[in-house]
Amino acid sequence: MDQQVRLQTAGAPEQGAETPIFRALLVPYRSLGKRGFQVLMLFLGVVSLATGLGFVAKGAWPVFGFFGLDVALVYIAFRASYRSARAREEVEISRLDLSIRKIAPDGAVREVHYNPFWARFQVQRHEEIGITRMAVAGEGRATEIGTFLNPDDRESFALAFNRALLTAKGR
Repeated sequence: MDQQVRLQTAGAPEQGAETPIFRALLVPYRSLGKRGFQVLMLFLGVVSLATGLGFVAKGAWPVFGFFGLDVALVYIAFRASYRSARAREEVEISRLDLSIRKIAPDGAVREVHYNPFWARFQVQRHEEIGITRMAVAGEGRATEIGTFLNPDDRESFALAFNRALLTAKGR
């Protein structure tokens, strides 16, 4: 399991109905850290500057600006990617409540609650990819979870979540 999914399983039978049986924090994975991003931008900047100066030396000075533009576009794309990585999902199951709290990159919070006894965990699979969609359904509505997880993390989360949901139902 990668670092995107942090699971905490509790739930001895003697614990109260309000005590969480399962708790998970789902966060998007970014393979390039802050230091790697700085190194990449420095490398792109140096290469663009050197190439641009080569064009200026040959008299093609208008090309120089375009080399700075491509570095700026790569920077903007990475910043947008890191901004989207601020999304979070907190999933918690107790015997009385299944809570899904989604935190958007801008900080907006959306929280839904289900009765664990009536909740169904829906998983869609693809032969080659694995799990493509996970959702909790019940009470006439459905909530997708873990949309940003990679296939391996979806598998591990689905297994632990389903096990905890069955425990909450007393099965």
